[in-house]
Amino acid sequence: MNIFLRELKAHMKPLIIWTIGMFFMIVGGMAKYATFAASGQSINELLAGIPDTIKAILGFGNFDLSKASGFYGMLYLYLVVMATIHSSMLGANIISKEERDKTAEFLMSKPVSRYKVITFKLFAALFNILIINIATLVFSLAIMGTYSNGESITFEILTLMAGMLILQIMFLFIGTGIAAASKNPAGSASIATTILLSSYILSVIIDINSNLKILKYITPFKYFDAQVLIKGNGLDPVFVILSLAIIGVLVYITYVSYKKRDLVI
Repeated sequence: MNIFLRELKAHMKPLIIWTIGMFFMIVGGMAKYATFAASGQSINELLAGIPDTIKAILGFGNFDLSKASGFYGMLYLYLVVMATIHSSMLGANIISKEERDKTAEFLMSKPVSRYKVITFKLFAALFNILIINIATLVFSLAIMGTYSNGESITFEILTLMAGMLILQIMFLFIGTGIAAASKNPAGSASIATTILLSSYILSVIIDINSNLKILKYITPFKYFDAQVLIKGNGLDPVFVILSLAIIGVLVYITYVSYKKRDLVI
């Protein structure tokens, strides 16, 4: 338990900063929607002349941006990118920081096994991303209640946040798996972030070229697509099962690799 509390304390400041960042992202995004709505001009008409490629890159998709729900659906992509970047960096750093900070000797001197050490670390990391997710959910529901004009989108927001949580967990374990298996744990955060950004770019390419839709199984950013979820269809069971399978493999890699690796003291 001391290790769990130690990790929570160590990551408290970044948690607060990222949570505040999510808040301002939602506030800033919906404030732009309010500005467009107050102008009396249709956002869809303003964006009609923009090429589809640019729309895909900016995340506009096929949303009805004249509605608060559509604008939030576009904003959701940016929230997911922020949340998963936080998760992947957290996962990598929570494993590698003992060697980076030269505290591995202190940690390993405790009367606990490596299995318990990594378990407490992972619980602390999961607690962090859960706080980020819940905070984003609360911010979204509160702020969208101001701009929705009677439009009921509570279920859609809950579904979107559920999808984001699964992605957060997946990228957390991508970070831990890389850090545990890497011979250079210090660079694991950069590798995890590179994988994340590559996955995001691939999702954009799929949006640009519909002939590449088969590749959606490769990039997690297409598993819980806001363009689908915002319609109230719920999570796709296929992608939920695929996500859980990937997470299971990554958890296995994390535990096995951490148990075998030599810690630099």
